[in-house]
Amino acid sequence: MHRTDSDDVYRTPSHRPVFFFSSLQFRRQVVDILKPEHDDYYLLRWLRARNWNPEAAEKMLRDSMKFRERWNTDEIAKWPTPQILRDYSPHGVAGYDKEGSPIIIIPFAGFDIWGLLHSVSRADIIRMTMQALEGYMQLAFEQSQKSNNPNSRQFVVVFDMDNFNLKQYIWRPASEVVISLIKMYEANYPEILKCCYIINTPKVFAFAYNMVKKFLGEYTIDKIRIYKPDRNKWLPAILERCDADQIPAYFGGTQTDPDGNPKCEKKICWGGKVPKELYTSKEDSFNNNLTFTETEIRKGSKLKLTFDCEDAGCFLKWEFRTFDHDIKFGVKCVNKKTEESIIEVPLKRVSSHQVDESGFITCQPGCTYHVLFDNSYSYFKTKKIRYSVLMTAPLSDVEQTMAPIAITEETSPEDATAED
Repeated sequence: MHRTDSDDVYRTPSHRPVFFFSSLQFRRQVVDILKPEHDDYYLLRWLRARNWNPEAAEKMLRDSMKFRERWNTDEIAKWPTPQILRDYSPHGVAGYDKEGSPIIIIPFAGFDIWGLLHSVSRADIIRMTMQALEGYMQLAFEQSQKSNNPNSRQFVVVFDMDNFNLKQYIWRPASEVVISLIKMYEANYPEILKCCYIINTPKVFAFAYNMVKKFLGEYTIDKIRIYKPDRNKWLPAILERCDADQIPAYFGGTQTDPDGNPKCEKKICWGGKVPKELYTSKEDSFNNNLTFTETEIRKGSKLKLTFDCEDAGCFLKWEFRTFDHDIKFGVKCVNKKTEESIIEVPLKRVSSHQVDESGFITCQPGCTYHVLFDNSYSYFKTKKIRYSVLMTAPLSDVEQTMAPIAITEETSPEDATAED
């Protein structure tokens, strides 16, 4: 069923009592974490994402606040995006729909995930995505201020799947990155999407979509429109919401660059294949300023690294790779006073034998952090690993000091399962 603007609770009187009752309750529950800019529209996003359940919305919002603190999202605009991501990450704003919402064009075939993962870290790709989303949200907010229309605070997105290559995404690190980005979006950016047009989809797209669909919320799926390579079908649907002069001529609109380029490459990055000379070699991919340890984790065993955080603003950073086989990796935080345990990074198998694994979290004082490399699931294979895990003070790019660390290796055959 096609979703229309009349679905918005601001325009549907029957929804208003539900919204105002839920928002008042919700605001009382989360008042301790709200900021001045968090208005009723902001609360509405989280409530709608959790079907007007204030308790579920509260959990979602609090989890997202922790995520934003960990990634320092409020300052993400200041992050110096690697030039390779600027040049080869396909996206851009073509114009605005009839309500003033940004129209984001994504020529998805230009997203060379293989090349990017051989050139930058997964964390960089996640930061770049967050930076783009935060920038688009700021632009949409400014549009809503100009038009005095809260509906302008959502996006219209056009995914062009022409020349989509499924082969790249069969590669496990690539599929893991895509799934991580979808999960990150769903958990932290609810209800910013007004409508998504996925156009020029080949037959293999159905297989890919079915794989990622289970990670999308219903409120996102309801806004997605999928079209085969038939301009007579998808162009009228887009023009129903957007004026032709806001759509690049390449997609059937009338907009061009000043030099007549129908792809509007002055506004939209089309990405493309990353040149191999920009790939980072295995040896060079590790920061030469870090100290790395190389060891083996026996079959059925675990390697646990323990760090104590004493000062506010410290970071726990890691970078590692395994040789020939994957490993389970996770991070747990334990409060020294309350003994409360929080999972910072869920323990799961990572393809660190294919792509270098790296990341960081913001640490809380008075807590102990346990970093776990887990090989207990393997009956037969000892894993060789090269790693650097350290705790640093904030902004310590020049001089990094390692916090006290305890290393233990555990064998727990009762937890082992057959390795596949």
